[in-house]
Amino acid sequence: MTRGRFTAAAAALALGAAPLLGAPSATAAAADPSTVYRVAGAAPRAAELVARGVDLLERRTGDDLYVLGGDVERVAALGLTATPQGPAAAPVTTRSAAAGTYYGGYRTVAGQYAHLDSVAAAHPDLAAVVTYGQSWLKTQGRGGNDLRAICLTKITGADCSRSAGGKPKFFLMAQVHSREISTGEVAYRWVDHLVDGYGTDPAVTALMDSTEMWVVPVANPDGVDIVASGGDDPILQRKNANDSHGDCGTGSTGVDLNRNADSHWGYSGTSDDPCSEVFLGPAPDSEVENSALESLFSDLWADRRADGDATAAPADTTGMFITLHADAAQVIFPWGHDAAVHTGNDAALRAFGAEMGDVLGYESGQAGEILYDSAGGTEDWVYDKLGVAAYTIEVGDNEGRGCGGFLPPYSCQDSYYFPKLLPALVLAAQKAAAPYAS
Repeated sequence: MTRGRFTAAAAALALGAAPLLGAPSATAAAADPSTVYRVAGAAPRAAELVARGVDLLERRTGDDLYVLGGDVERVAALGLTATPQGPAAAPVTTRSAAAGTYYGGYRTVAGQYAHLDSVAAAHPDLAAVVTYGQSWLKTQGRGGNDLRAICLTKITGADCSRSAGGKPKFFLMAQVHSREISTGEVAYRWVDHLVDGYGTDPAVTALMDSTEMWVVPVANPDGVDIVASGGDDPILQRKNANDSHGDCGTGSTGVDLNRNADSHWGYSGTSDDPCSEVFLGPAPDSEVENSALESLFSDLWADRRADGDATAAPADTTGMFITLHADAAQVIFPWGHDAAVHTGNDAALRAFGAEMGDVLGYESGQAGEILYDSAGGTEDWVYDKLGVAAYTIEVGDNEGRGCGGFLPPYSCQDSYYFPKLLPALVLAAQKAAAPYAS
């Protein structure tokens, strides 16, 4: 079994579950690769763990971090103790019947893109689909996908024309880490909420009249194709499908797009090992998925921030960017590479991060303050290069609803995740007009 391939039942395990009473340390017994393990006191040593090739899951409790069983030997080599977090959840029994779905209803890339097309066709006055590039596999003539976004607003004049100026812009992105499948479903529902609510929901109508809402529901489509190829036993592919640096086996080949962006590239939380889950790639922005996305960002927002970590974007800068990840139940803002270094807009970013955190019931802070340092992320690039307020929302179940892990039951999307995320997304979109205003 490769590190990225194990049963959906294991991935559906709620990471916040209580440890098994009397469970042996994973250093004293063979670790189950299909189980999540809690590593006591690991947060201060996150950089060492990454250097050893450990796939740190996006979850933290105090100073404890989480890994999969396949990494327990590496953890033990550093003298850390890993404890299994309960038995694997029962397999998901609801089979996918609808076209363009897998694992009980989650959308494939084809399903997501068909949805964008149908929304734009049904609401030509409210929606326009934009193709902004090609995935790595498509550039190699090996299948792959177009890279697609949808712009949602009451379209007048030059709206949705991929240009700076005009209405303030709110940008939501999902599934840059393809195995974090809840995020794409939140984006799918956000699109429907906006077009269905126009003219009937006052808050939605006001947003659509005043703001361009951009959505990329699948930022890593080749990776999502790999995840979905497992059907009702999804493959835990995190990275893109770029295999030019070596074949690391099913689920572990590729470049981590959220470590590849040209913002403090190569700093903390990255690895130059092609088989690491945080492989940063051969150069900053080497991956076509990132360079295409950044070109879109640069078209939508003019650069308002000069160089320097402590240099602030002007107070009248507009725009709001959110990238969805899973499943730490956190709101994260720049800088990601070093928690000791603050942006010039730290007070405003921190205040609004806390406001979203209060709405969601999530903690908020810089990555190294509440999770672990990680450089080369999308939100850092957006703030660094353009001055736009940028956040990661780590979608997660911190309430024991049985919706934790990378692959929660599909029913969690309507019953838990989208209702939970919606108020924060509305708040963030409303903030796009003046994110740094006091």
